[in-house]
Amino acid sequence: MNNVIYLKGKLYPKMTEQAIIAGCLHNDPFSQRELYSRYSPKMLSVCYRFAQSREDAEDMLQEAFIKIFTQIHTFQNKGAFEGWIRRIIVHTCINFLKKYKKFNENVDLQYAQNQPSKDETIASIMQGKQVIESIRLLPVGYKTVLNLYAIEGYSHKEIGEMLDIEESTSRSQFTRAKAMLETILIKKRIIERPKEDFKWLAVLN
Repeated sequence: MNNVIYLKGKLYPKMTEQAIIAGCLHNDPFSQRELYSRYSPKMLSVCYRFAQSREDAEDMLQEAFIKIFTQIHTFQNKGAFEGWIRRIIVHTCINFLKKYKKFNENVDLQYAQNQPSKDETIASIMQGKQVIESIRLLPVGYKTVLNLYAIEGYSHKEIGEMLDIEESTSRSQFTRAKAMLETILIKKRIIERPKEDFKWLAVLN
């Protein structure tokens, strides 16, 4: 049964990634449905980390998949197809937020610059739903930079270009975001008060 899918009361052979791409290139509705059903759950969770609400996340997802279907001809089989999809998802989320938010707002530069800067490896603690919800409590600028740098792997230079802010602002927001998130996690008793060398951040994929 792993090689078939169930759709509208009928069984169909499960499509390979290459077959899905080929079908989508010809605007085949079945291939488009298969692509959406295969990748949308994971990509919705990416949108949810950036969004202010579930509704915003769903809007981001729908807008991104329209781009995916219309731009699929630009995928050149260089790198993972899922990685290509994820980049479109992330950029769509950023463009969505830029319509309404200014990423220079709510930046306490003096506080941020006085925080210790640690290139921490991010730990398995970040896998939990409680931590995702805690990230969503951060101000939009902090949350966005934290997601882009710590989770999506963009550099501060790249983030600055994406958000139309200075590279130093991205660094400051990230430092402040780590401090604020740590405080939230401690208050919620998700983590204990960390020791100086305790690496508590983790990558969410």
